Amino acid sequence: MKIETIAIHAGNTTDSNTKAVVQPITLSTTFERAEDGSYPAGYIYTRAANPNRLSLENVLAKLDGGVEACAFSSGNAAGSAVFQSLEPGSHVIAPEDMYHGLKALMNEVYSRTLDITYIDMSDLAAVEKSIKPHTTRLIWIETPSNPLLKISDIKAICGLAHQHEISVCCDNTFATPVFQKPLDLGADLVMYSSTKYFGGHSDVLGGALVTKTTNTQWEKIKSIQTLSGAVPSPFDCYMTVRGLKTLPYRMRGHEANALKIAHFLEQHPAIEKVFYPGLESHTSHNIAKSQMSGFSGMLSFTIKGGEEAAGKVANSLKWITQATSLGGVESLIEHRASVEGPLTKTPFNLLRLSVGLENIEDLIADLRSALE
Repeated sequence: MKIETIAIHAGNTTDSNTKAVVQPITLSTTFERAEDGSYPAGYIYTRAANPNRLSLENVLAKLDGGVEACAFSSGNAAGSAVFQSLEPGSHVIAPEDMYHGLKALMNEVYSRTLDITYIDMSDLAAVEKSIKPHTTRLIWIETPSNPLLKISDIKAICGLAHQHEISVCCDNTFATPVFQKPLDLGADLVMYSSTKYFGGHSDVLGGALVTKTTNTQWEKIKSIQTLSGAVPSPFDCYMTVRGLKTLPYRMRGHEANALKIAHFLEQHPAIEKVFYPGLESHTSHNIAKSQMSGFSGMLSFTIKGGEEAAGKVANSLKWITQATSLGGVESLIEHRASVEGPLTKTPFNLLRLSVGLENIEDLIADLRSALE
């Protein structure tokens, strides 16, 4: 099946009782046992499994070409399960410009049990140099990165990692499986904040992991999912499945708008630099082209005049809303450095833009007015 058909059908079943073509929401927390004590429908307790969650996990696995998926209550919960699956003392290599929320989780919680090295993941030599032969157990990739849109060479990093029997997890939130398939490029796990493009409407929180194989680490992750209880509600699963049905078409719209805005900004005299892998001026454009079929709807740009000028632009927009998060049908903009705090590596004159599905002429007019 092609990805559009998978997105619509892999997460849905016709209800056997009513023949409703959209799967109902199963809110029950518990399920009836048979006389012999077994569970004939396969469900025991909703923390362990739920029909809506299994539907979501099925479509997620198929979209990425994986064998199984685990859905979580947030992207951070999904990432946390990966870190919890590692033995204490394990060494982790991660991007220095990775998503701030997940980096804060690693620093404040997992640095007590894990040895973490942050590097420029777009520098393959730096990756190789950071490997500790006896203790490195995980390389965490985020490509494109948040918010600097750096590109990591997934295939090259995975080849290097597997020479040393190191697992690789790729945060594919920005690209989605519509534009990038990390498992096909050698990654062992793929991670998502499903709050973003999967849900697509800024109204549901969630995270996900997809695996290439059902190995020992994956079994640990599944156990952590059940025992920790950081699982999405049936309603959240239903909403995410609903959002996924239009994902391929929405992503193409996001990318088309983002590319036009990136070109507009690149030519504007008030702009210092545009970070978008779809631009030929991007330092890793060729690597991006080799592993991505499209460049998604996320971009960042720096403004001449510093932080004050960036703030004025963000506050002067009409249709582009100043708010945290990304991946919704509405365009959102944010001054990331002020969110990330004093230790941020994000330039203070940088704005991150999640390009939505509004009419492109309206979006460019909004940006032009704010910049001028």
